[in-house]
Amino acid sequence: MNNVRPAVSPAANPAANGVRPVVSGAAAIPFVAVLGPTAAGKSALALDLAMRLDGEIVACDSLQIYRGMDIGTGKPTRDEQRQVPHHLLDLANPDQPFHAARWAALAGDAIAAIAARGRLAIVAGGTGLYYRALTVGLFEAPPSDEAIRDRHRALAADLGIEAMHAQLAAIDPATAAAISPRDLVRISRALEVHEQTGVTVSALKERQRLPARWRPFAVVLDPPLPALRERIAARVAGMMAAGFLDEVRALHAAGYGAACKPMQALGYRQLGAHLAGAGPLDEAVTATIAATVAYARRQRTWFRKEAAAARLAVEPVVSDLVTAIAEARAS
Repeated sequence: MNNVRPAVSPAANPAANGVRPVVSGAAAIPFVAVLGPTAAGKSALALDLAMRLDGEIVACDSLQIYRGMDIGTGKPTRDEQRQVPHHLLDLANPDQPFHAARWAALAGDAIAAIAARGRLAIVAGGTGLYYRALTVGLFEAPPSDEAIRDRHRALAADLGIEAMHAQLAAIDPATAAAISPRDLVRISRALEVHEQTGVTVSALKERQRLPARWRPFAVVLDPPLPALRERIAARVAGMMAAGFLDEVRALHAAGYGAACKPMQALGYRQLGAHLAGAGPLDEAVTATIAATVAYARRQRTWFRKEAAAARLAVEPVVSDLVTAIAEARAS
């Protein structure tokens, strides 16, 4: 990456490559975020930035919060944790419920405490929902009403889905613009919320938007999919060599079986099935790679919609990033 600098005006396309603006706000606490799909190099970059910027890392990963799930989640090693303080690892057992709102609250506390110590928080991970819960907040709508949904399905059958979309556009243009005219499920839900509350989805989201507590400098790593496939295959091979199968076996022996939600995660599900006799190990490894590639595609799609100060398809020049971050913090 050459000459990374904070943007001075918003880009028209949030998914555009290159430099993007940071959130303004005089009282907002600055932090750096390193985001992107699995195997993109987030952990290594976050560690490098933290060491150069006197930082501490806040893990943004929905599986690294679980104790005993280390190799398969790419959790920072003990040596890496000794080099730089890490937060939000090993918070719960695999059978204990955990959700994005709780993570966001804990992450907010950690970021504020890091800033109070005069250091810089580096939020690093690939769980987009967690990051959005921290920076934007979670949209809470009323529960669904099956009677309303039945009526909408009947109207769509009678008038056409496009007519339902036109109705939504008249009520809530912003939400309609973000929904395909053929997506009856989302159209119905937006109309349903308006019927239940008298308020549009876009207005509810705006009401629930968090104040500008944070000033993130987000770096999104977005390598091309062919390169990402190779990195994922190498990552899975490295995990297997490090004892991933033994880790899954130990978790099962501790009582965390297939019915435990985190054990349905990438690799844990496939290796667990192998241990249960569903197939040979090489097939489980191949299935893990394929499932991880599919997940990485979804992550890339998610993060392309996320505002970012830098969006990188190739390995960054870390010194340029450090300079850009320093300039953003001083502005």
